Amino acid sequence: MDWLALALSLKLGGVTAAVLLPIGVLAGRALALRDFAAKGLVQALLALPLVLPPSVLGYYLLVAFGAASPLGAVWVMLTGHTLAFSFGGLLLASLIVNLPFAVQPIERAFATIAPEIREAAWVSGLSRWATFWRIELPLAWPGVLGAFALTFAHTMGEFGVVLMVGGGIPGETRTVSIAIYDRAQALDGGGAGMMSLLLLVFALIALAVVQGMGGRIGGRDG
Repeated sequence: MDWLALALSLKLGGVTAAVLLPIGVLAGRALALRDFAAKGLVQALLALPLVLPPSVLGYYLLVAFGAASPLGAVWVMLTGHTLAFSFGGLLLASLIVNLPFAVQPIERAFATIAPEIREAAWVSGLSRWATFWRIELPLAWPGVLGAFALTFAHTMGEFGVVLMVGGGIPGETRTVSIAIYDRAQALDGGGAGMMSLLLLVFALIALAVVQGMGGRIGGRDG
């Protein structure tokens, strides 16, 4: 087991999920409750990381993070090192790649809340902010928890984008998925198998959480 790679993957997954969760709540709620002209386009853009090959998405992110790009040049000016092949670049890429996993489950959860519930809360004297905190968010929490589980598990297992943007720098960008690839290349079946089993367990737990939370949402809606 590559413990350094595991620690980095856990850190990346935890930070990614923690950052994306409030973004997912705000964006998911807005998409569920509001109709606007570009809504379909926004939803399509959010879903783009799901359909783009990781190597393609990773290439575009690598170009965007390079020292020759505006973002990369600003990063070099502020920090003295490139955004690509750094943990900061890896985290930013992870946030972009995992947006649909954070937004879509939460959007579905908010969409199941009947409008009459909000209206009853407003008639009872609750402000819109209080209604969100005391009524909407508790009802949507299965979707929020499912989004957290999916985001964390997907971050743990992401390979293509991580390889393109981060490479495999030990302690900096070498995650468990990269370590598995390296062990397999070195014909270390035991090491690769152990780490692969760990990611399989993470994926199964995440799917179990999502399925369980989906059942709660469906039952409440019925």
